[in-house]
Amino acid sequence: MQVSQKSRKFTILVNKEKEGGYSGKCLELPGAISQGETLKELKINMADAIKLVLEYIQDKAKKEKNKIIEITA
Repeated sequence: MQVSQKSRKFTILVNKEKEGGYSGKCLELPGAISQGETLKELKINMADAIKLVLEYIQDKAKKEKNKIIEITA
């Protein structure tokens, strides 16, 4: 599953849970994990998780006065 965040694409490892629903983990941002009863709900929840992780990283970088650069491969 791919989730786009401001024209960025992230790869989500999706697992079907035994007790029902799905869980997901972003391969590019290991801290971004979520779950959902359906794949559609998981995709929405993962987009929120990715947004929160990216905001945290940017806020932390600003506080520590680090620079953020983007690299396209």
